[in-house]
Amino acid sequence: MLWKKKLVAIAFVVFTVLPCIHIAQGDDKITPLTGASVDPFLEAVPDPQPEGQQVSYLQEQIATEHCEHCNRSNHTLFLWSSAPYASDDPFGGPLVTDRPDFTEASSTVGQGTVQLEMGYTFTRDKEPGGEVKSQTYPETLFRIGMLADWFELRIGYTFAEEKTKNAPAGNGRVRGNDDLYLGVKLWLTEQQGILPEMTILPQMLVPTGSNAFTNDQVLAGVNWLYSWDLTENLSLAGSSQINRTRDDVGHYYSEFAQSVALGLGITDEVGVYMEYYGFFPTSAVAANVGAEHYMNGGVAYLYNDNVQFDVRVGTGLNRRANDFFTGAGVSLRF
Repeated sequence: MLWKKKLVAIAFVVFTVLPCIHIAQGDDKITPLTGASVDPFLEAVPDPQPEGQQVSYLQEQIATEHCEHCNRSNHTLFLWSSAPYASDDPFGGPLVTDRPDFTEASSTVGQGTVQLEMGYTFTRDKEPGGEVKSQTYPETLFRIGMLADWFELRIGYTFAEEKTKNAPAGNGRVRGNDDLYLGVKLWLTEQQGILPEMTILPQMLVPTGSNAFTNDQVLAGVNWLYSWDLTENLSLAGSSQINRTRDDVGHYYSEFAQSVALGLGITDEVGVYMEYYGFFPTSAVAANVGAEHYMNGGVAYLYNDNVQFDVRVGTGLNRRANDFFTGAGVSLRF
């Protein structure tokens, strides 16, 4: 019977104690699996805790090591490195909007959040022998955070009205719904040092609009967004995108777009920006289609963490671009 008891004791050590420790080479210290070096003769034994709250030393070591990674980002698909990030909760502050500039935000709204962005834009363009004025409203964009912090569903709708005066085609007015916009924003990385915050945005226009404005086909594209916080109040952002579009004679072609924007926080509530963006068509056959270059600037006022108002004004930089545009909007986070 004695040898059986010894055998049971040995088995207990082999299958319960030994798996939890290993002997460090060149050292007689016992090291838990967490990698911490512990001398069983010198290490202080933790004071007994009340019943029901006792935690083993090994569990404490595992919890301590795990918490060293607690501030690493789990809001994005990828990490630039395993080093800690500056913020544990990027969604805890004021809302970050895609408007009023052309360059959209390089982050998402966060899981469980719905953000509604709306606005109005007036555009004027003088053409040989005439003038075209257009209005778009309400420029509704629903940004819905779902599935994970890095995933955002986007649904956009707007109504358009266009007036022509003494143009080659004669005076006229058309109005109606624009095609439905659908997109998915995927937050790739947060900024780390000189490495940017980045987002990829697959998007499309679905032919649901009125006859005067629909493209008659699904027009897909992709938008790559990136940004840097240069200082506490100064930021730099850009976007590079390519989309399928259609010219006035019904020919479909690809169009590249590039933008760069500089933002400055004046106060905690007021921010301003200045931006360049341009469109660069490829393989278009219509005579009036060509590269367009724009400059614009605007002001955003943060009423509170969940409400923002904005205004903007811009101008075309070349003949093919629209001469002037201005607009205003509001963004709400729920």
